[in-house]
Amino acid sequence: MMKLADTVKMMNSENYKERFIAEYNQLKIRFIGLMNMCGKWDRNELTFEPTCPRSTYELQLRAMRDYIAILEMRAVMEGVELDTSVSGAE
Repeated sequence: MMKLADTVKMMNSENYKERFIAEYNQLKIRFIGLMNMCGKWDRNELTFEPTCPRSTYELQLRAMRDYIAILEMRAVMEGVELDTSVSGAE
């Protein structure tokens, strides 16, 4: 699975399509990470005590899901090719 560090070069690109792809990939990485954390929470596998209530994380996931969908719509309109497969979710 791609890591945030793998997106740095593209995020600093002069080409807006590369920056767009990096933004999308960063969002997917963070979304999958939060989904995985919530899954561990559900299975009582967390090694820490979350500071926010679960409902706050659910709101964040919903906002991230919406943001992903918006970027995917823009990509179609702007001719930007994205890897829309989801990987890394537990």
